[in-house]
Amino acid sequence: MRNEQMFSVQGDAELIARAGHLFESARTEFLCAARDLDTWSQPAARAAIRNRMRATDSPGLTSRKLLSPMALADEATRTHVRLVQSQGALVRISGSPLAHETIIIDRRVTILAGRQTPTGRHYTVTTAATVVDGVHSLFSAIWDNSVELDAYLRRDVPHLDADGRTIIDALGSGLTDVSAARRLGVSLRTYRRRVAELMATLDAGSRFQAGLRAGELGLPRRTE
Repeated sequence: MRNEQMFSVQGDAELIARAGHLFESARTEFLCAARDLDTWSQPAARAAIRNRMRATDSPGLTSRKLLSPMALADEATRTHVRLVQSQGALVRISGSPLAHETIIIDRRVTILAGRQTPTGRHYTVTTAATVVDGVHSLFSAIWDNSVELDAYLRRDVPHLDADGRTIIDALGSGLTDVSAARRLGVSLRTYRRRVAELMATLDAGSRFQAGLRAGELGLPRRTE
C-alpha cells in the first residue's frame, strides 16, 4: 500500500489492482457488513475477489458477515447466503441501517464502499489504527444486536392451516396432484389453486422451492 494510511479508488478494477492483495492477507479475522450482495458490480470483479479469498481458507480464520434484510430479497440471494454460512462463515441479519459495504481484515485494514455510479463504486481503503478500531467497534455493536441467519429466517412464520400442512406433506412426498386432491377431499382444480396460494404465501417460485422454504422456516407438518 506504499505506506499510505488512507487512499481512495474508483471502480472495482482499481480496487483489485491496488488493494486486492489485502484479501489474500487475512489470517485471523475477516468481517463484512453489507446492505445487499451487489457491491462487486461486475462479474469479473466478483470472480477476482472469490479467487483472492480462496487463499484465506485456514482453520484460524474467523469470517463474519453482517447483512441487511434486503440481502434476502429473493430465493437466489437466500441460497447464496446459506452457502456462505455452510462454508463456515458466521452470518447475522441486522435491523439497523448498514452502509453499502464495509470490510475489516485482521483489525488492521478497513475498506469502505460507496454507492454505485456510472463509473463504478468509490472505495476508501485505510490502515489508520484509530479509524480501523472505530469501525471495528461499530461493527461489533451492531453484530451483538443482530439476529442469527437461521433465527431470522424463522421470524414472521406464515400461518398454515391443516390443509396447508397437508399440501406441504404432499409436495415433499411426491404425491401426484390427483392423489393429493383426493387426500384433501377437494377437486383437482381447487387443489392446484391452493398450491399456488401456498407458493405465494411462502414467497416460492416453484413447488420445490415451497418445500425448501417450509423446511427453512421450520413450519410444522401435518399431524394425523
